[in-house]
Amino acid sequence: METYIPLIVVGVLAAIVIFANLKIVPQANQFIIERLGKYKKTWEAGLHFTIPFIDRIAKRVTLKEQVLDTPPQPVITKDNVTMQIDTVVYYRVFDAKLYTYGAQDPVFALGNLTTTTLRNIIGALDLDATLTSRDQINGEMTSILDEATDQWGIKVSRVELKNIMPPQEIREAMEKQMKAERDRRETLLQADGHKLAAIARAEGDKQAMILAAEGERDARIARAEGEAKAVLLAKQAEADGLRALREAGVDPAVLELKRYETLASLANGKASKIIVPTDVVTAVKNNVLFSEMTGLGSTTPPAAEEPKPEKDDPCCDRFKK
Repeated sequence: METYIPLIVVGVLAAIVIFANLKIVPQANQFIIERLGKYKKTWEAGLHFTIPFIDRIAKRVTLKEQVLDTPPQPVITKDNVTMQIDTVVYYRVFDAKLYTYGAQDPVFALGNLTTTTLRNIIGALDLDATLTSRDQINGEMTSILDEATDQWGIKVSRVELKNIMPPQEIREAMEKQMKAERDRRETLLQADGHKLAAIARAEGDKQAMILAAEGERDARIARAEGEAKAVLLAKQAEADGLRALREAGVDPAVLELKRYETLASLANGKASKIIVPTDVVTAVKNNVLFSEMTGLGSTTPPAAEEPKPEKDDPCCDRFKK
């Protein structure tokens, strides 16, 4: 039994050593392994084993996206305005070996590079362009930092300007400018409102005048149509009467007389002139009925006046005897 004790102890010690050198790499992580102080390999996620006293884990690197929040930095614009700007850098490690051996402190180096790049970009812009060109500044910084950090195994996905803080007097001037701009817009809006109201009133008056004129026109047309219809009906009635007389066999002179009566009724005592053709008058004069009614063109000579009896003249009668 005593001969087995050393074997058991050795076995227990071997198991402890084996379990102590079993390493598990979590997901989205990489381990840098050095053997005798020299880079050996990069472990991916999973179970791995190190050789005791020979291999060691030099660095544990996460592959997740990380955020570097730099403090506000003083920068000077092209028009000599000093302001405070802080940035946020989003990055991730794509190569654990370069990240481990590329720089002493890659994150610190990335922060300093961000500050110098920001100052270079802002130095080429004036104050107004700095305040209105955030997207342009973000894009330029992302491109520059991503290219510069490739040798460190870092991928810069985007850069955002967090705060832009001009000096107090600049902020006051900007507030006054914005207030003046708002007042100007308010004045323009009021002027536009008055103009639109005046246009609407003018359009309303115009439409009212047009409708009134159209109403007057329609009324005149209706009156004229009514008068024309009345005259037409009168003429039709007169024509029907003449047609009835003609069908009854009335002499043509009577028909002519009826026509003249119609013309007289049309004149209606308003000093109208009626021109009668000569041949018509002659024809009417030759008619007996018309001659008897009017006394014009009568064929019967007027009766002779009876002779008056002569009175005796006493003065002259004695000479006759």
